Amino acid sequence: MLYIVTALKPEAQAFVDYHKNLKKEKLDNFTIFKNKRLILIISHIGVANARIATQTLIDHFDITDDDIYLNIGICGASQNYAIGTLLTIGSITYKDINYQLNMQKNNITCLDTEAENSKCSIVDMESYGFYDAVIHNPAIKKFYIFKVVSDHFEPKNVTKEKTKALIFKKIDAINEQINF
Repeated sequence: MLYIVTALKPEAQAFVDYHKNLKKEKLDNFTIFKNKRLILIISHIGVANARIATQTLIDHFDITDDDIYLNIGICGASQNYAIGTLLTIGSITYKDINYQLNMQKNNITCLDTEAENSKCSIVDMESYGFYDAVIHNPAIKKFYIFKVVSDHFEPKNVTKEKTKALIFKKIDAINEQINF
């Protein structure tokens, strides 16, 4: 099973449009979309929300060795990254502590508020919450964090339509990277 955690409805809508056969349901206080191979949950913005949503998936569904947990969403980034770039996250910095996932990939700084300017090169508001939930469950063998650059620290310029389109365009590349 592929378990996907997105923060925003437009991020989730990209997967709903792509897969076409996902059914909308409620799980605790969350909206999920599911079929026989995939369950997607919308966490809403923030570390705590991402942690709780991810933990909700962990608590409600049996974990197998084949399961993949995926956090996908948009992020702000410096001008070094073009809008629409798909980033595989290899480490997270949260509250000045660095957490390593894979040394070969990008570092993201997880913030508690939107960044309208930043000394960091890549920022989001959920990656650490997802990571904190999956890392504490030894049954989870495979998890990934992918972010798509949506803006250069101009969050007010990000629209629902742009968010959905940016994620939709990267679903094939994500599926290829995780062998789904």
